[in-house]
Amino acid sequence: MEFRSFTEIEDFIVSGGIRKKIVLCGADDEAALEAVVNAKRAGVADGLLLGDEQGIRSLLHRMEEASEGYEILDMPGEKEASEAAVAFMREGRADIEMKGKMPSTEYLLPIMHPIDGLLPGDALLSEVTVFYYPDQNRLMFATDCALNISPTLKEKEKLIRNAADLAGIFGFEKVKVAVISALESVNPAIPSTLEARDLASMDWGENIIVAGPFALDNALDEATARDKGITNEVAGRADILLMPDICAGNVFHKCIHYFGHIQNASIAYGTSKPIVFTSRSDSAEQKYFSILTAILQSYKSS
Repeated sequence: MEFRSFTEIEDFIVSGGIRKKIVLCGADDEAALEAVVNAKRAGVADGLLLGDEQGIRSLLHRMEEASEGYEILDMPGEKEASEAAVAFMREGRADIEMKGKMPSTEYLLPIMHPIDGLLPGDALLSEVTVFYYPDQNRLMFATDCALNISPTLKEKEKLIRNAADLAGIFGFEKVKVAVISALESVNPAIPSTLEARDLASMDWGENIIVAGPFALDNALDEATARDKGITNEVAGRADILLMPDICAGNVFHKCIHYFGHIQNASIAYGTSKPIVFTSRSDSAEQKYFSILTAILQSYKSS
């Protein structure tokens, strides 16, 4: 089954009786906690809440949610909470780790620890934005919008494979990857177009098709692609958008939310267990969709 919306994912999880435990790191955060509460009310998650206990209980009270339904541990220190969250994941006390009121660096350091973390071998930790594209009534993926600042060609290979793996969890049997730049032709003055050319020339196997460079419009719209003479099978039908760098990815992520009001989720991919990695400015809805994505990932990976 290829999921085409977050509603379809929610229906699949609810109807299947799938329920996972989330450890929310820095749980005294209104939007993140609201997302966990909504997931619990939907019957798809339980919450292990780490942070300022008094603040957590106060937020739950304001949400008219009984605190007795949650395991709450008083860990106001960011380092203590982030390290404990990873330990709980490794011990099997939680299925999904989620970022709450905490700086990204503090949250990620224990996850990326070479011995006690959740990132295996030479894996690359990357961010994948999952978003609903209303013009084509389907879900798409964009990477990397939050973690890798200026990825090398080798790192972009891993970004593609991470996003393709996640797309596979969403039921995509074959994924079409558009390598994004400012224009759709190779220009030596724009390094991302050269990397797009190199990525497109690699052997990706049967299940991944990579093409580029693409300007964003001709990766998303077939008519625009045809007008520019682009006729390959990715043009206008991309499933994954590989961003040239974190600046483009971050702007894209925020534009689809603030300008487009498009439903989206954010996951840190590459770890042994699912990691919800959202911005503190993301809404409770975005964080809830991220939870649904992580539950699906946990279920399909188990």
